[in-house]
Amino acid sequence: MKKTIIATAIIFAASTAAFAQSTAESTGANSLIGRAPSTEDFVMQVSASDMYEIESSKLAVQKGDDQTKTFAQQMITDHEKTSAELKALLSGGKIKATPVAALTKDHKEEVDDLAKLSGAEFKEEYFDDQVDAHEDAVDLFKRYAEGGENAELKAWAAKTLPALEHHYKMAQDLEK
Repeated sequence: MKKTIIATAIIFAASTAAFAQSTAESTGANSLIGRAPSTEDFVMQVSASDMYEIESSKLAVQKGDDQTKTFAQQMITDHEKTSAELKALLSGGKIKATPVAALTKDHKEEVDDLAKLSGAEFKEEYFDDQVDAHEDAVDLFKRYAEGGENAELKAWAAKTLPALEHHYKMAQDLEK
């Protein structure tokens, strides 16, 4: 009985506009089986990820040591570039999807938590978050580049992937 109520609630929540991202993508099921996200899910996740990278890196520019500031400034520059490229693709009219307009609840909580830290704690958490975020982004872009629905967006994902892989490697190296 309890499982039925929970399952019904999940299905209802997933079907509402407030939960526009597909359940398969938001739960990680697509990632586990290597399935490409829908175009709408991809655009939502990319825009959310870019926004998070930019906001968390702005904090790192303020609070980090020189090495952290250098990395963070590169994240801001690169993710502002991918955000602009995505917006340009969307404005062309060939891609029917809507980017997020604000940080997701989870990303806002992560940025707020990061803002409370300083020194070594800040640096450790920032790079841990960067490794996680870029691992997710590499997976997302790889899956869309290999099996996405929209040819133009698929090509952009493939073109952008090497930079994200480089970010991921840099974050891993700096996390150590």
